[in-house]
Amino acid sequence: MNRQTCIALACGLTLITGGANAQKADPAVAAYRAALADKDGNPGLLIIDKGEILFKAVNGPKKVSLEKCDFGLGPGILKGAYAQMPRYMADTNRVEDLETRLLHCMVTLQGRNPDQVKAKRFANETRNESNTEWEMIVSYVAAQSDGMRLSMRQSHPKEREAIAIGEALFYKQVGPMDFACATCHTATDKRIRLQALFNANDKGQAESVMGAWPTYRVSHNAMRTMQHRMWDCHWQMRLPDIDMASPGTVALISYLTKQGDGTKLDLPGMRR
Repeated sequence: MNRQTCIALACGLTLITGGANAQKADPAVAAYRAALADKDGNPGLLIIDKGEILFKAVNGPKKVSLEKCDFGLGPGILKGAYAQMPRYMADTNRVEDLETRLLHCMVTLQGRNPDQVKAKRFANETRNESNTEWEMIVSYVAAQSDGMRLSMRQSHPKEREAIAIGEALFYKQVGPMDFACATCHTATDKRIRLQALFNANDKGQAESVMGAWPTYRVSHNAMRTMQHRMWDCHWQMRLPDIDMASPGTVALISYLTKQGDGTKLDLPGMRR
C-alpha cells in the first residue's frame, strides 16, 4: 500500500466542509451555501440522467451493459447499495467502495481494459471538460441511495481492518511537508485561505461531508466523486498521483465513512 495516501484528505476536503464553520467565519459564505442547497436547481441532476443512459448502454469487447453489476446487494440491485459502501466483496476478497466495484464490473462484465478506463476517470476543469463517463455512472449509481442512511459495515474482519488502516493513514505524517490528514482535519475553526476546514472528529461535520458526495462542484462545472477527492487532495500536497481505487483510497474512505456513519444521504450534493 502507498503509505503517502494519508495526505489525500489533508487539504482538499477543505472544499466540502459543512456550514457551521463557514457560517461562523463569514455570513456571506453561509448565504452562498444556502443558495446552493436548492436541489431542484442542481446541474448534477442532468449528470445523473446521463449516467443512467451510460450505465444501461452496451459497451466493451463483451458488448454488455453494467446492469448485472453486483454492488453488494445482488446483481442489478442499486437501491441502497451505495449507502452500504465501502463493503467487503466475497468474489474479490477485498473491501471495495463504489468506484472500485464499478471498475471491477467494467473489467469482468464488459471486458474493458482497466488502464484505459482509469486514464479518463475525471474531467479536467482547467480545460473546461465535461464530465467523464466514469463520473456520470458513479453519480447515477450513488443517487439511487438518496435519502438513505450511510452505513459503514463492520461485520467482516476486512471491513474492520480497512477502517483501522484508514485511521492510521489519516494520522500518519508523510511527504515533503511532513503532513497528515489530521494536520488540517482534527480541529474546529481552522482555515486555509478563505476556506474553512472540516473536523473529522466532529460527528456533525463528518456527516455533512460524507452525506453529500458525489457532489456537483460549481467551481469545476462538473460532478466530482470521492475518488476524485482523494486524487485532488494528493495532487494539492505535491505528491505523486494516487491510483484510483487503490487500497489506500478505499481505506481512507472507509474510515471517513465510519466517522459520518448514520448520516442521511442528500444526493447529488452541490459545493463550491
